[in-house]
Amino acid sequence: MADESTPAPAVVGLGASAGGVEALTSVVAGLPPSFEAAVLVVLHHSTTSYSALPAILTRAGPLPARHARDGERLVAGRVYVAPPGRHLVVEDGASRVLTGPRENGHRPSIDVLFRSVAASYGPAGAGVVLSGLLDDGTAGLAAIKQRGGRTVVQTPADAAFPDMPAAAIRGALPDAVCPAAEVYECLRGWLDAVLVSPPDGGEDDGDVDDPGEPELTEFTCPECGGALRRDERYGAWRFRCRVGHTYSATSLLTGKHDALETALWAAIVALEERRDLSRQVRDRLADQGSPPRGVARFEQDIADSERRAQLLRSVFDELVTDAPIGAPEDGDGDERAGR
Repeated sequence: MADESTPAPAVVGLGASAGGVEALTSVVAGLPPSFEAAVLVVLHHSTTSYSALPAILTRAGPLPARHARDGERLVAGRVYVAPPGRHLVVEDGASRVLTGPRENGHRPSIDVLFRSVAASYGPAGAGVVLSGLLDDGTAGLAAIKQRGGRTVVQTPADAAFPDMPAAAIRGALPDAVCPAAEVYECLRGWLDAVLVSPPDGGEDDGDVDDPGEPELTEFTCPECGGALRRDERYGAWRFRCRVGHTYSATSLLTGKHDALETALWAAIVALEERRDLSRQVRDRLADQGSPPRGVARFEQDIADSERRAQLLRSVFDELVTDAPIGAPEDGDGDERAGR
């Protein structure tokens, strides 16, 4: 049993999205009971749903897992899972469980965890990107690599959803690519070196989340409408608004797709309500014996509103058929899918 009074000398962040439960169980099943690092897990799932992931991971491997608690000291040989709807970060050897703006549409976000691992642990931090959609985790993994930490990515062919691992391979140039079941073998040499000669940590290099002077763009945040600034560190674009909503380029495209869908529905509803109101006014005028010219004006408005609503419905059908980049063909949204 790990000594609760001794802080973990190293941390490993595991990030997964769609197909992530299977990948995470494979990773933790391969860890030894004497694993000398704390393990932190972010899985994308509903922000309001109950998460059974700690129980699943406890059954899968030798290390006990539980939802992380704000301010608790990180202990080696334990698995800390981000609670639904909360970011998980590490700070001064402890876990922080925080609300805050979503990143890439997610809270918890893999990038948020990984950047904190890079800032707090430097060479004693590791990041592992597993199965998922889009590219969350790529920028965070690059931050860990920049600070001298260990970076590992699941082999895309081994992942149920290969998009996220493939993006991390392209964008972060990880130290190792392997099946999920072999992640421990890719971490063992790094961890042995950390235990023999503990590094000073990552704080001396500055805050990896300091945006400096990112470029103001013409784009707006899909979630709050604020202006977006573009940050090009770590070899990938990140777009961030004033309140902190952050997107990769791919996630921003998906957000714009969703915003367009919402706007089309709003326009369709407005046109159909205008049609229905015009119909009620026409009927009332007709009942009151109004001149035909006055009634005809509302007849024309009914026809125009119906035609325009049908046109927008056709546009909407085309939009849905043209799915956003990285969207699954079939998804049930449950925790097993991780999204």
